[in-house]
Amino acid sequence: MSTAPAPAAVKARVREEAPYAVVGRPRNEGHGKRLTAAFEALEVFPALAESRNRLLALISEERPSIADVVRAIESDVALVISVMRLANGLESPRRGQVESVVGSVEVLSPEAVQRLAANAETFEFFERGKTWDAAPERFRLHAVAVQRAADRLAASAGYGHRDRLLVTALLHDVGKLVLMHAYPGYPKQVHGPARTPEERLHYERRELGVDHALVGGVLARRWNLPKAVASAIERHHSDDAQGDAAFVRLADMLAHYSQGSPVSSTELLRAARNVGFGPSELRAVLYDLPYPSNDRPRAVEPCPLSAREVDVLKRLAQGMVYKQIALELSLSTSTVRTHLHNIYGKLGAVDRAQAVLHATERGWL
Repeated sequence: MSTAPAPAAVKARVREEAPYAVVGRPRNEGHGKRLTAAFEALEVFPALAESRNRLLALISEERPSIADVVRAIESDVALVISVMRLANGLESPRRGQVESVVGSVEVLSPEAVQRLAANAETFEFFERGKTWDAAPERFRLHAVAVQRAADRLAASAGYGHRDRLLVTALLHDVGKLVLMHAYPGYPKQVHGPARTPEERLHYERRELGVDHALVGGVLARRWNLPKAVASAIERHHSDDAQGDAAFVRLADMLAHYSQGSPVSSTELLRAARNVGFGPSELRAVLYDLPYPSNDRPRAVEPCPLSAREVDVLKRLAQGMVYKQIALELSLSTSTVRTHLHNIYGKLGAVDRAQAVLHATERGWL
């Protein structure tokens, strides 16, 4: 585990009157010591037992579905942290550069994932642990809500880093877990009368001299997660956020909005503009948010088809006949037939309908 020193802002002492009276710690115990202990506590942050059990069941199958394994890991904060840290800690050309769970599963063996899951600390829905109490489940509920909102935004915007975004969205508030462990009065007694995400961040900075976004970025770097992931976590409340951070900022607001929490309409519109959404696009997202997503499936498993074969299959899915496909792609009819024969063989399909369905379900079309 990295022991790089935290930024000066993290080590700075808070004002004399807060929050020591809140947390009941000695006044000579500074930020650095508190946060270091909290960072270490996150080493054993528990996974939801149901998530761990589902992952173990999937990975034990004779031919586990990569897509199902990825989805199972992405459903749980602790599993994502463990898999990402393990993949980025291996001695390989991709050390410190694996940005997604998809990439992590590619790097790690099924046996490594199985061992990781089997050894994971867990918590149950109806149990309270000595260290974290109800924090894991409360944290997971909001993290998954933000993850889903971010994925929907990314699909609508055609964002190119969807797999990485699912990780940054799930881990965006990991700094709150650090502050929760460092300051027992956090968040209620630190946030005070704050209502919106922006107001809560203001109170964190005022009362603690630091905020959960900065602390989360520091923790991600300690874990040797890629710079893009750590930076997005650190900047997800910034007015000038771009890329993953901008999507997470907007998704976080949408998650709070959907859960009935106050959100500033001005800040919501500003965040939407940073991902290229205007008022009309934002209204559509707000309207659709409560309903199940019908977004295009993600291409998690590698596509076995060549680029030309995908072109042919896309047109077949549009209802074109061989002659139309040949004309549009400047091919002979016999070449189109050859491509389709190869497509059926690679996908294990018996006809065009099965081939189109198989490819669509896996996000290849």
